[in-house]
Amino acid sequence: MTLSDSPAAQVRAACSAAADAAPAWAALPLARRAALLRGLADALQSARDALVPLADEETHLGPARLTGELDRTCFQLRGFADQVDAGAPQPVQHDAAIPGSPPAGRPQLTRVRVPVGPVAMFAASNFPFAFSVLGGDTASALAAGCTVVVKAHPGHPRLSHALADIASACIAAQQLPVGLLQMVQGWSVEVGLALVRDPAIHAAAFTGSVRGGVALWREANARPRPIPFYGELGSINPVVALPEALARQGEALATQLAGSIALGCGQFCTSPGLLIVRDDDSGQGFVRQLTQALADTTPHAMLNTSIRAGFNAGVARLHGRAGVKTLLAAPARGVAPGPHLFATNAAGFLADTALHDEVFGPACLVVSVRDLQETLAVLQAVQGSLTVTLWGADDDTADNRRLVRAAQAIAGRVLFSGVPTGVAITAAQQHGGPWPSSTNAFSTSVGPAAMERFQRPVALQDAPVWLLDARGQA
Repeated sequence: MTLSDSPAAQVRAACSAAADAAPAWAALPLARRAALLRGLADALQSARDALVPLADEETHLGPARLTGELDRTCFQLRGFADQVDAGAPQPVQHDAAIPGSPPAGRPQLTRVRVPVGPVAMFAASNFPFAFSVLGGDTASALAAGCTVVVKAHPGHPRLSHALADIASACIAAQQLPVGLLQMVQGWSVEVGLALVRDPAIHAAAFTGSVRGGVALWREANARPRPIPFYGELGSINPVVALPEALARQGEALATQLAGSIALGCGQFCTSPGLLIVRDDDSGQGFVRQLTQALADTTPHAMLNTSIRAGFNAGVARLHGRAGVKTLLAAPARGVAPGPHLFATNAAGFLADTALHDEVFGPACLVVSVRDLQETLAVLQAVQGSLTVTLWGADDDTADNRRLVRAAQAIAGRVLFSGVPTGVAITAAQQHGGPWPSSTNAFSTSVGPAAMERFQRPVALQDAPVWLLDARGQA
């Protein structure tokens, strides 16, 4: 379908409709919220046979991957419904009154959370179900009691319209306000800017590029009344391979890492883009194994020509760069790019900030280090990442404690086995890290806690009984 930008009047109308529906949605019983979320999940599953081929036509991600992602999206929706049924969106912390003057005495205080209001949600290109129209950001905002205006990603417009139609049918069937979930679209940056600037929008969630996310984050903070902007921007996800791990299972780890680099043609926010190994026989042997394993992978076509052009520019920037050696530059297979592997040392990485940038696609940079100090320096130079993986830090040693502290300082998730691609949807998950991996390191976009982004704490002092009864705290 031909994608045209939503006119400014249409963006304004969508935001206004979301604002009109917000009070009613926030006031409905939690059971009504849970029913909608489950209804959306059921409708997605019922439309699987039509949606998966459509998504594949627009994204080239393959039926198997997309079927799994649709299942994940349904799992998220039902998971938030379960959280809503359990009362998670309306937590209550109650302190009874104590006679006397402060600090010993106090009034009756009840701390609650309230929905922030309409949320702008920017769909991602690389997850057309799980981070799109009915993805985790939308589900968590609806569960929190907020209405949503989605900016569809231009990389899959027909799928986005199909998903919006499913949502509209569910909302109508459950006799809920039409403005509960609105959608706008467009390639132009002006559509996104208009959405973030609209006075009816009270928060925004974004998954995408650093450049686009930072521009929107600045707009969110430049408003007369700034709003929270939860952006997941980009990450190089360092993997530290210590000699202890390589001695035990170097070949298996090389195969596993190569698969993670090439998974989804490297178009995952958690794709490992940086490998840190010791400059010794075990480290260099592992790099040779990784080079061969990566050469054996067969990435598929990328999401769109713009992302492919960005990947081509990223690898071109590294080819022939001072201090950087090309270990692998596999030829493209038709529309699918070949995987790439580059190498430098710690001094080269620390001196050249361009090496710290993410190359979105099947590429990785190997950094050889002489010791723990250089490892820590390289991690510190990364500044912020969604993940850091530490292979071989299993024993309680002073060096491993220092390494873990360094990893925790820059990452939202620290792995001690496996690879960073693949994000479990569970209460203990943290998907978000320090800048520049995300704009808010104190929140997660995956798991039940994602709801907290779209709620604001309020303390009720000496509240009347009717209000406390409504909150379940008499």
